[in-house]
Amino acid sequence: MAPWFAEAKLGIFIHWGIYAVKGVPESWSFFRGQISHEDYMAQLDGFTAAKYDPEAWAKLFKRANARYAVLTTKHHDGVALWDTAQSDLSIPKRSPAARDVIAPWVEAMRDHDLRVGLYFSHLDWNHPDYPSMLPANYNPAEHHNRFAHPPDGQDHPDRWARFLKFHRAQLKELCERFAPDLFWFDGSWEPRWEVWKFAELRKELKRRVPGVILNARMGGHGDYETPEQGMPTIAPKGPWEFCMTLNDSWGYQPQDKNYKSPAQIIRMFTEVIGMGGNLLLDIGPKADGTIPAPQVRHLEKLGAWIDKHREAVFGTGAGLPPGLFYGSSTLSHDRRSLYLCFYDRPRKDIAVKGLHSPIKRVSIVGEGEPLEHRMIGGAPWAEIPGVLWIDVPARCLDRHATVVKVEFEEPLKIWLSAGHIVTAN
Repeated sequence: MAPWFAEAKLGIFIHWGIYAVKGVPESWSFFRGQISHEDYMAQLDGFTAAKYDPEAWAKLFKRANARYAVLTTKHHDGVALWDTAQSDLSIPKRSPAARDVIAPWVEAMRDHDLRVGLYFSHLDWNHPDYPSMLPANYNPAEHHNRFAHPPDGQDHPDRWARFLKFHRAQLKELCERFAPDLFWFDGSWEPRWEVWKFAELRKELKRRVPGVILNARMGGHGDYETPEQGMPTIAPKGPWEFCMTLNDSWGYQPQDKNYKSPAQIIRMFTEVIGMGGNLLLDIGPKADGTIPAPQVRHLEKLGAWIDKHREAVFGTGAGLPPGLFYGSSTLSHDRRSLYLCFYDRPRKDIAVKGLHSPIKRVSIVGEGEPLEHRMIGGAPWAEIPGVLWIDVPARCLDRHATVVKVEFEEPLKIWLSAGHIVTAN
């Protein structure tokens, strides 16, 4: 897997499509009957991209200190945002925008040294051949949606073969035109996995774009995991990213004012990188291409915090195991600097357990001010470390999250033990 992904820490997820016209849930709103299919598709007439400025998007993402971004090329509604030759159902052919909006975005991202990720839904609820194969554990009482399931309850391999040819042809276009750094797939849950031929697809994509990264939504044939919305309490195995909305919606929904606070976003970001993952933070632009002002402000506030604390973010990996410090932490790649992040005002000191290496210096990140500290307890002669207590004055506290740097004389060794009797005191 390409090393840039583990070093990225922050990506921006962009859900942009015709669903922004009425501000309804992307694709699901017609699938679940919240809006008629006819009214949903009529949004094509209102998608103008009149104020779309991918250069401004890229500059915003850089201010946020993101290293990559993922844009929806086609959601479950099947509406392509690029000029696909495989279908007339696209923004260039069917909307007032009348142009490919993916190509200039890719160019802007690369001009600003941002890695390019393309979201692509495997399923397509508008393709006539898509609802042709049954899901695993088929139950007609549950699997009866006309957009997803064959109405006669039978497999139709010929129709599925036509859809799979269409699916592969669109992916070939995206590979050849944009050579993305990452494919972010979605929608693999409806037909049973084996009919997708994901192992074959993986080989094809890796051949077409050497080095491309694939997320896990490929029936077990991806490169990294993508938990979403529910903050992980333990780290997934291997590379991963946590996908999270700024409010409660992926796409633009003007009535959704339930934004997370900057402090909450910063806390979740630091907890994710402290467990060794990336945060993929979602925004939903309007149909004219502008990003809502609250979303801009939140990205900029996150970026300002990262600017102040960037040494604790970039060039680091997962920090201490749970229970050694009551906050999150990261560790420099040479293991000589530990970064302790906490969110509340301490009564006096903060404590760290299990540090089995001599301490050189303790300071506040972003300020450089040295901090008084002492090791209490332990039995060094018996290889049992004490507890490090650090005095953090109130004047040193960050408004959102404070970071303390602990530097070591040698690479950090962590003591994880139930303890033992000390026979010589």
